[in-house]
Amino acid sequence: MPIGVIIDALSVLVGGIFGTIAGKYMSENFKKQINMIFGACSMGMGIYAIAPMKNMPAVIFALIIGTGFGLVIHFGDGVNKGAALMQRGISKFIHGSENGEMSREEFMASVVTIIVLFCASGTGIYGALTEGMTGDASILISKAILDFFTAAIFATNLGAVVSVIAIPQFIVLFILYLIAGYVFPLTTPAMIADFKAAGGFLMLATGFRMVQVKMFPTADMIPAMVFAMPVSWAWTNWIAPLLK
Repeated sequence: MPIGVIIDALSVLVGGIFGTIAGKYMSENFKKQINMIFGACSMGMGIYAIAPMKNMPAVIFALIIGTGFGLVIHFGDGVNKGAALMQRGISKFIHGSENGEMSREEFMASVVTIIVLFCASGTGIYGALTEGMTGDASILISKAILDFFTAAIFATNLGAVVSVIAIPQFIVLFILYLIAGYVFPLTTPAMIADFKAAGGFLMLATGFRMVQVKMFPTADMIPAMVFAMPVSWAWTNWIAPLLK
């Protein structure tokens, strides 16, 4: 049962409702400062995931070629376009913004941003695949805590539309969870550890983005997770024996 996927989606749903109701009581300074803590938590989760990796050269290589591939095919742009399509569907049911000072264009751009954040983040994809392969829901549960507050903060400006994003988020993460179940029998413990490490680097990069230190191309980094396990297997079976 995808416990982590369900909890993460519910956190966005409830957080959006909470933010819609309580938004008027939150100051701009509070929203800014709490986001810094979200970033620090994301970086901490990333470091925790990186630590157990088995083949550092393989993980580094997977990150480089995976991100390079993502940049070449403009994977990040594709994610944004997909989010824009989701936004159009959502806007048919929920219109406008809770913030009267926000223009329609700003509202649309913000909704696309949070669709990407909740539905296509490296942490979410990594967490769903990890739970599907190992049954470990801790990544998604930890993410759910951050997502609850993040959804609440966004909902103070965008309103109830934030809660609706829980639906496509659940669909995306559940599909990844199901796919992972077929992948797991083909893996080894070293491949899993290196896959988690690749996801950890994405969480670390996401944290830097959240605190606005450096805007890493996190969406373009997502293909690195596809390369992580094959490269880890190749390193263990082909390259490492040559180095002994």
